[in-house]
Amino acid sequence: MIILDTERLSLREFTPLDAPFLLELLNEPGWLRNISTPGVHCRDDALAWAEARLFKAYRELGHGFWAIERHEDGELVGMCGLFKRPTLPEPDLGYALLARHERRGYALEAARGCVVHARQVMGWKTLMAITALDNQPSVSLLGKLGFVEEGQKQLEGYNEPSRVFRLAL
Repeated sequence: MIILDTERLSLREFTPLDAPFLLELLNEPGWLRNISTPGVHCRDDALAWAEARLFKAYRELGHGFWAIERHEDGELVGMCGLFKRPTLPEPDLGYALLARHERRGYALEAARGCVVHARQVMGWKTLMAITALDNQPSVSLLGKLGFVEEGQKQLEGYNEPSRVFRLAL
């Protein structure tokens, strides 16, 4: 199901058919360095991860992290979306791209679409985001979207503190 379209991209719900893509994304060096080490080593692991982290959120929350698909060829380039973590007071924006698709503006374009969706469709007044302490590209992207850094917080499930950002919608 397509959630939103931007100039070059569609954001849609992931499906079980996307397991090979998720296996690749979850094992990207950038994911492992800046997000987590999910222990996903095969297609079945990717499906289990998707059920717990993606499909469950779609069913229970009506939103989550969505597949970023290019209009031109339908290729998946990453994920971006809105998620309500129990450790943050407001929903947050998250994104990740395959390294070969970075530096093309896809993350910013998808994130802008999600910010508009949060405000216009979800009716939210505030959106948060988190990054690894040394993830300067994400800090820069969040700044372009108008997020303001609030400090650092140790979040459950992370080994190191995260930088925490907020955006009034």
